[in-house]
Amino acid sequence: MSWWGDVDETRVLVAPEGNTNGNGSGNVLSLRHPKSGNKACYLYVDGGLLELHWFKQSYGSWFLGDYVSEDGRLYTATPVDPVFILLPIFEEARMKKEDDTGKFRQLEEIIYVQGYPGYQQLASIAEQSMQIVCDFREIGSTKFFRLNDTKVLSWLCYKVHQLRQVLPTLDKNYAAQTQKATLVDAVSIIGEYLKEEPWLNLLCSNLKLSLQDEVRSQATGILPFSTDSGPASFDPIQDKAGIEKKTTRNGRLTKKAKVEKNTQNIKDMFSRASRKGS
Repeated sequence: MSWWGDVDETRVLVAPEGNTNGNGSGNVLSLRHPKSGNKACYLYVDGGLLELHWFKQSYGSWFLGDYVSEDGRLYTATPVDPVFILLPIFEEARMKKEDDTGKFRQLEEIIYVQGYPGYQQLASIAEQSMQIVCDFREIGSTKFFRLNDTKVLSWLCYKVHQLRQVLPTLDKNYAAQTQKATLVDAVSIIGEYLKEEPWLNLLCSNLKLSLQDEVRSQATGILPFSTDSGPASFDPIQDKAGIEKKTTRNGRLTKKAKVEKNTQNIKDMFSRASRKGS
C-alpha cells in the first residue's frame, strides 16, 4: 500500500475493501478529533475518509507467511462521515455571536487550519458533504459556506434515527432492551464525535433527553462486582504489571483482571517509522 511507502516493517491493517474504480493509494492525514480537538489520524483514500486506530496486547506478533512481524498491533481503518470531522472548523469559521447567524466564508478559508494542512486535501469532500448542513452561495466559480444550526440539528437527528434502527440488528442485547435505552445508546455513540456545546446539548434538547440522567439510571440497575460496602469502581489505568491486589473480607488475596492499556492512535507508529527511514 502506497501510504506505507516510508515504513520498512510490515503492519497488519483491517480496512474496508478498496473502491474498484480507485487505485488503492491514500494519504495519512493529521486532523483534529471533532470532540476533543486533539490530533488524530485519518486515512484519505479513493475519495473517502477513514479513522485509524491501533490495539496491542501485552505480548504478540503476527505470522505472515514466512515472515514474522514483531509489531503485534492490530491496525483498523473504519469509514467516518466527513461531516463530523469538518463540523468544528465550519463552526469556528462562521464566527457566530449570540443571535447572529455568522458569516459566509470561502471554502479555501474554512479548511485552512494552522498546523493541520491535511484539511486542505479534503476540499472536494467538504464541498460535496457540507452542503447538507450549510447555507451556501455561489459567485462565479467561488462557493461560500455558512453553517446552518437547523440543518445541522436535522442531520444529527437523522443520524440518531439511522443508528437506533441498526443497533437492534447488531446484537441481541440491543434487541432486548427498550426503545428509550436504544435511543440513549445511539445518542451516546453519536456524542463521541460531538462537542457538548453546542451540538450534543442541542441534540439532547431536541430529543427531550437528559443523557447523563439516563446513563446514570441505567447504571443503577447493574449490580457491582465488589461485595465491599463502598460503590464498585473500575480504573483502567493499572500498574505496569496490569494487576491490582485486593484483600477480601475472608482475608484471601484476589487479583483484578488485567486490562490492556496500549490502545492508541496509529499516528505515533507512522511518525516513528518515518523518522527511522530518514
